[in-house]
Amino acid sequence: MKSYWKKGRKQKLIIVFGSVLLLLLLFFLRDDYQPILLFIRKYIFLILLVGIFLAFAFRAFRHSETFFKRIAYLALIAGVFFAGWYVGWKLELYEYMQTYNVYNNLDKVEIDELPLTTNERIQPYNNILTMAYESISETQEVSLPQLVRVDNENKWTMAVQPAQEYTWQRVNDNTEEVFSVESTSPFPRFSNENRIPVTFSIGESLAFSRNTYNAVVQRFNIFQLFNLEPSEVFYMKNDTGAWVQVVSLIKWKGFFFPYPTFGGVMIIDSGEHNFNDYVERMTIGKGLYVSPDQMDNYPFLRKQNTLAEQISKLQAESLKFLAGFSDPLPWNMETAVKIPDLKDDENTQPYVTDFIFDDVDNTAFNGLYHWFGLEPIGEERTSLAFSVFVPADGTQKLYYYNHAAKKEGLAGVSAMPLKVIESKKEYDWDNNRPVEFRPYIKHIGERKRMFVLGTVTAKRKDSKKFDGSATPDLALVDVQYRDVIWIDAKHPSSWEKTIYNQMAEVWSTAEGLNLKTENTLEVKATDTITNTKAIKEALQAIARDSIN
Repeated sequence: MKSYWKKGRKQKLIIVFGSVLLLLLLFFLRDDYQPILLFIRKYIFLILLVGIFLAFAFRAFRHSETFFKRIAYLALIAGVFFAGWYVGWKLELYEYMQTYNVYNNLDKVEIDELPLTTNERIQPYNNILTMAYESISETQEVSLPQLVRVDNENKWTMAVQPAQEYTWQRVNDNTEEVFSVESTSPFPRFSNENRIPVTFSIGESLAFSRNTYNAVVQRFNIFQLFNLEPSEVFYMKNDTGAWVQVVSLIKWKGFFFPYPTFGGVMIIDSGEHNFNDYVERMTIGKGLYVSPDQMDNYPFLRKQNTLAEQISKLQAESLKFLAGFSDPLPWNMETAVKIPDLKDDENTQPYVTDFIFDDVDNTAFNGLYHWFGLEPIGEERTSLAFSVFVPADGTQKLYYYNHAAKKEGLAGVSAMPLKVIESKKEYDWDNNRPVEFRPYIKHIGERKRMFVLGTVTAKRKDSKKFDGSATPDLALVDVQYRDVIWIDAKHPSSWEKTIYNQMAEVWSTAEGLNLKTENTLEVKATDTITNTKAIKEALQAIARDSIN
């Protein structure tokens, strides 16, 4: 390069022009090469380790005097790389160490009592998605539904945006509408007041600088380019009542086996952009970065759902280290657990659920959490080992209830589909599936009791997704007594009464309680009427005898 520079004025201009062009490309295209920076950040320890090993190995290779020694060194290098691949990836040692780092840096709180659930959602995730697609045009698509708090209600929100297949619309059009439908209703409507007219000139499906991912990455500074990555996108109202996009961010921490944590959010306002906005979007991106420490300054982000599921899953899985670093190894596994993913279920755990933590833990809030029902690792072991509650707003805590240590003997989520199928053999189970077994915890029968709420939804034989979007059948399963209670989706207020009437006699017998059912009350009322009639007839007989 130095000799080329000295050749003349033309060569100097080429070098200067090329350097300026390279800097401009590095500046404007940072959203394109950021995945490479993230890869280096995630595997920096391994990259350095491999680099040092190769430096010494090739040095020895070059100084080898014989052909056979060089072949031996090449075989050694190949063997080391194969061993690294087999141990690190095939045996998942890298993931093992990463999860252990998550466990060590997690604020874990064991609770002695389960929180109550409230505002139970009725329709499963994929039914909501199916209904949304039934309500849009050919050139549109919807973003993935997210359960968030809107005006103190839990709602499914998703953007109506240009479809990926239509390039011109992605380049030219905006996101003009947001669906906001009730999660607690068996009849979610995608019309009228649930279709919010709002314009976003930055969207998940839009092209080039108007794409949400690109705009957010362009907003990162040089350090954030190496440590942060955009994840899930949520649509919600801010503190002034305006609709915004909230992009959850993942932050990578640590040097040895880096692990993902909640990195805050990027808030993107609604509205059409003018030329100045276009210049800003092209140069420094778009959005307001809110770090985890600043979340409390924005009330609409508190007790909200803004946490990426990738993070909460890893946090829940890290509980397998409760009994120590070596416990998940094959010869131990005292507390080794897994997140059960049911084969026929389209929406896997976690399930975003509304919990009431009053009288459970004073550090926990009432609101949305990611719930996991962890089970033992073995395929045949389907007991419920842990209930895990990860605050959905990114609060750096994890609450867990240890069912296994308390020897409660509860059935896990994996055991539920067959119990539901067994309870109604007359169903066409070839075209229907019980899915999304989420927690339902209520104070019934003199104590808190845990159930799982499952939805029966239709699925065509040749379809990869659930197709049903009508009012579903709902089944509650008592995880302790393994009994299935079928409930009316149209009358949620009657669920607890239905459970009580079906289970009260069983609970009374098994637990020595004195619980009264409707049938008992009816019998007692009948006996009272019969006794009243008998007394009346006796009094009439006495009166007749007196007259005679």
